[in-house]
Amino acid sequence: MYKLLGSILLAAAAVVFSPSVRAQQTTATPVAAETLQSMLAVDIRAQGFNCDKALRAVRDAKRSRPDRGVWVLKCSNAMYRITRSPDMAAKVEPLP
Repeated sequence: MYKLLGSILLAAAAVVFSPSVRAQQTTATPVAAETLQSMLAVDIRAQGFNCDKALRAVRDAKRSRPDRGVWVLKCSNAMYRITRSPDMAAKVEPLP
């Protein structure tokens, strides 16, 4: 019984610490950034702003607060400053 349990634990550890699993874990950050810029693009499109392709989203640390996140979204055809607060529509400002 203990040999079987030990074998199962050893196999699970081999899977968890395998190089392919580690590679998937380290590539999670670009996917999260892509999701963020896509999410911001959807927010502004819902409010009638034009964003053909979201290229980059950068958090504006100077303007952000704990209860209010401010992001600069660069689209292929425009640039916007987006202020997001909980339970409110995003405030969108077109940038030159």
